[in-house]
Amino acid sequence: MVTDPNDYTVEVNHISKGYKKQATKAVDDVSFKVNRGELFGLIGPDGAGKTTIFRILTTLLLADTGTARVDGFDVIKDYKKIRKKVGYMPGRFSLYQDLTVEENLRFFATVFHTSIEENYTLIRDIYQQIEPFKSRRAGALSGGMKQKLALSCALIHKPTVLFLDEPTTGVDPVSRKELWEMLKNLKSQGITIMVSTPYMDEANLCDRIALMINGRILEMATPENIARQFNKILWGVQSRNMPKLLQDLRNNGNVDTCFAFGDTHHATINNDLFTMEELESYLTLREHEGIIIRPIHAGIEDCFIELTLENR
Repeated sequence: MVTDPNDYTVEVNHISKGYKKQATKAVDDVSFKVNRGELFGLIGPDGAGKTTIFRILTTLLLADTGTARVDGFDVIKDYKKIRKKVGYMPGRFSLYQDLTVEENLRFFATVFHTSIEENYTLIRDIYQQIEPFKSRRAGALSGGMKQKLALSCALIHKPTVLFLDEPTTGVDPVSRKELWEMLKNLKSQGITIMVSTPYMDEANLCDRIALMINGRILEMATPENIARQFNKILWGVQSRNMPKLLQDLRNNGNVDTCFAFGDTHHATINNDLFTMEELESYLTLREHEGIIIRPIHAGIEDCFIELTLENR
């Protein structure tokens, strides 16, 4: 079956990008496609290459090799057309600190030859939350309010695709939750959204994700399918002395890997015959108390760690 290229809002083909002061490439032969109307996530730690990809796709940076298209337009040949089509919210707050909320929004509307009134329905649910502070300077806003203002400015010209680079970094949990609710509403209006984040728990809020590290994509699928591919025995283990527990688990020959996840250590087991009772006896001999061992399902972070170890 031939796929209609119009089904894709973003197409990236073998993109690579290096910087003179770095020994390794920031982006190393990356390819992916984003479906029209999809919420697609680039998931990975700092330095994974997420921001570089966003800057290439928004025509702010040239790739060394490879090609990319956004909404059907080539990022090099058609960069002027793309800039009219996309909304971009960079990782750092980049609006004018000395301008008020309303002045920032009117400025960005004017740049795109539109007005707040013309596209108010698109930003209404977001802007209404900061409208009571429209006379306050942007530099005096809280992190969550800055986030809402930046998102409003990125949407004011009614883009077809929205790029959000780590929009929840440094934002309180309530504002993080509010942002993802906003993204769901925007997606329902037909806007294609690409978001990058280092937070693995946010991966589950995307339609599809690409797990990245060191400029490469390790895996790309729906969050459910990535988690389903985890094929190792995984136990959650707790005791009253969690630091010592981590070391003792790593010293057990039946434990392949062990990492701390909040108040629980996640341990992968490399011996199908090894039982939880045997592990409990092993830990009891090492003077652990309050031992809890239970089988658990792998999350995105478990999968990311395993993929990272496999690709070393």
